[in-house]
Amino acid sequence: MKHLVIILIALTSIFSYAQEKDEEKLLAIKKANNYVYEGNEQVSQDKYIAAEMEYRKAISEQPANVAGAYNLGNSYYKKNKYDEALYRYEQAAKNSTSKSEKHKAYHNIGNILMKNKKCKEAVEAFKNALRNDPTDDETRYNLGLAKECAEQQKDDDKGNDKDKDKDKKDEDKKDQDKQDNKDKKEGDDKKDEEGKPKDDKQDKGKGDEKKDEKKQQPQPGQLSPQQIKNLLEAMNNQEQKVQEKINAEKQKGVKVKTEKDW
Repeated sequence: MKHLVIILIALTSIFSYAQEKDEEKLLAIKKANNYVYEGNEQVSQDKYIAAEMEYRKAISEQPANVAGAYNLGNSYYKKNKYDEALYRYEQAAKNSTSKSEKHKAYHNIGNILMKNKKCKEAVEAFKNALRNDPTDDETRYNLGLAKECAEQQKDDDKGNDKDKDKDKKDEDKKDQDKQDNKDKKEGDDKKDEEGKPKDDKQDKGKGDEKKDEKKQQPQPGQLSPQQIKNLLEAMNNQEQKVQEKINAEKQKGVKVKTEKDW
């Protein structure tokens, strides 16, 4: 009997605790809904900053509050704060259990992604919207636009890849030309250091000097130019002596002719 009483007391405590938690949860939901309502009132009066504060209170009171996140996303969207709006729409889509709410959230996510030029991601967002509401013609139309945009971006990416490949090839060719010129210059400098003349005229002059020297140097068994000259002079002198001797002998045998006596 004593154990039974203890069990009943424990069960009563658990029930009371659970009841209190349920009441707190219901109270939080009620407060969050009131904040959302106040936020909507502010939006109707174009007081977006005040509305944003109310929606934030709703989310703070109940983090999974879909209406608060979605409406806060709308508030950011109207102020062109697309990154903040995207975050709130994604939050709403994640926490929502209603197909209608999911459809609206994904539809708006797709619109923001299109504005950010993320067409491929926008296609998936609009597809998710249509999965939750296949009858929405506006979503279907936006999906078509997103697909065209994604295809265009794909073609542009291919073109950019080709341009990049061409630029890389041109750059590689320039680098190779620079290296070839560098190697050529280093080769020329190396030849100069080894004593090879740069000037063709100088090379030609030196070649002529070598030819003259070669001509002046007698070959084995031959007379030098100076020796030949001396020999010729000696021969001329000898010939002159012989001629003088012959002339002297003729002079002795010549008769003297007298003048005619008139």
